[in-house]
This record gives sequence, C-alpha cells and structure tokens, in this order.
Amino acid sequence: METNSPVPEKLRKPFDPFRRAVVSGLAVLLPPLLTIVIFLWVANTVNSYLLEPMEAAVRQLLIRHLDGEIRTPDEVPASDIRSDDSNSEGRRYHKLNNRQLVPGEYYDYLVKQGVRSIPDSADEFIQEYVSRKFLTPYIVIPAFLCVFLLFLYLLGKFLAAGIGRIFWIQFERIINRLPLVRHVYSSVKQVTDFMFNEKQLEAARVVAVEYPRKGMWSLAFVTGESILDIRIAANEPVLSVLIPTSPMPFAGFTATVRKSETIDLDITMDQALQFLMSCGVVVPPQQLAEGIGKAPRLSSES
Repeated sequence: METNSPVPEKLRKPFDPFRRAVVSGLAVLLPPLLTIVIFLWVANTVNSYLLEPMEAAVRQLLIRHLDGEIRTPDEVPASDIRSDDSNSEGRRYHKLNNRQLVPGEYYDYLVKQGVRSIPDSADEFIQEYVSRKFLTPYIVIPAFLCVFLLFLYLLGKFLAAGIGRIFWIQFERIINRLPLVRHVYSSVKQVTDFMFNEKQLEAARVVAVEYPRKGMWSLAFVTGESILDIRIAANEPVLSVLIPTSPMPFAGFTATVRKSETIDLDITMDQALQFLMSCGVVVPPQQLAEGIGKAPRLSSES
C-alpha cells in the first residue's frame, strides 16, 4: 500500500503560497533587522548611561558660566537695551518679557536658528541657547568619542604604572568581599580578560563538552590546564574551559573538564563566535560539508 501519495489539490490550504512567501521574506529580512536591533541596543545603552549624564554635566557647567551674562534693567544703561547695534558703543542687550536682559548676540543666534517661541525666563533662555549652540549632536558625539578614548588611554597608562596597579588590586579586593557583586564581577572579569588578551585568544582551542548533561554538547574555549589538585583527583589530564552563552558569548563561566571528555573542533574562534551569536544557525562551511558527508543514512526498509 502506498503511503507517500501526493496531497490532493483540494486538500491544500489556499494560503500556502502566501505563507511560504512571508516566511521567505522573513528569512531575508531577519538577519539585517537583528543586526540593526543589536547595534541600536548598544547605542541606546551607551547614550543612556554615558552620553546623557556627561551631556547633562556639561550643560550645567555652561549654564552656570553664562548665568553671569544675565542683567536687570537697573544694571545696564538704557542706551544698551536695543534690538540692533546702532546708537551706542556698549554691549547690546535684549529685554525678555519678564524684564530680564540677555546679551543681544545670544538672542540673535536663537532667532537665526529658527526658534519661534523665545523663552520668557532668562534661565530657560540660557538653557535653550546652550543646547542650540554647544550641545548639538555633531558636536557632542565626536567630543564624547574623543574624551572616551582619552579616558581609556589614560586609564590604561595609569594601571600600567606601579601605583595604578596597587590601586586596582585594592579595588578588586573590596569588590571580592561583597557577597553578591563578587560572583558577577568575577564571571565578567574572566570573560573580558580572556576576550581582550590577544595571546590567550590566539592560543585558545575550540572544543565540545557534554554540558549541561550527558548527550547534550556545548562549545567551549580551552583556556588552560586548570588546577593541579583537580588533575590529581581525576587521575588524568584536565582542562580549564570557558563555556560561553548564546546569543551573547561574552557572558559565560569557567569549568574544569577531563581532557578525554572533550572533542577538538576544527573551527576558528571567529567561526565559533558566529555560531554562538546566531544560536547555531551559522555553521562553519567545513563542518557543514563534513557533517553531510558523514551523516548516517537511514534505512528505508522496515
């Protein structure tokens, strides 16, 4: 009796072509969309926790500096309160609706910027002027990048010096005494030390280990030969491995496994990271070809 007879046309769902087209379009759109989402998440995180606080601090400093430019009618000669540069050699001031005076060049700048509603309060006026004049994106973002790179450079130089190294050791001792923070900090530090150490990264091997249970395999990076006492207890060579997580391989944990229970994989670090970040979708080409060639054939005979 034939069991693989084709599905009759009347039994096919009328929306099958539409569904296949939608799935095909989603398969094409999803990779670039997820890439954009990841970059936007990183950008929003940096903007919320670094850029905005720094911008607010700079804004307050500029406002405090420019607050001294605000005057009252009693402090300025009447001839200096005018809307143009004529009839006086003194500095020109413009009167707001609350009778406070602001420098005329500040007022002219906001008018040229197309500000339709000039603030009535001098404080709000100065805030608007500072935001338009000094804190535009094409000024803030390059300045932030330069300051951030300079900070990283100085921090690296400071930690490379003797006093900086001593300071950092003391700081880590304090962190390691905090009950909850020390576990998170130590895990993150292990991953970052491994990822940013070029020598370790180049020498690291990619292996497969049975985790979290027998029969379930996970990718891991070999980072060393672990602790001698563990090797003696296991009575065979052991390895220290970093088991990353998907889709963010920069978070993970360190484990010690028997060398005999690991499988060396013929893939590079970049290919392993792509495999993890794609949740197993992006398989290295050489592994895909070998897997197809070595896959056991299922017998069709019952």
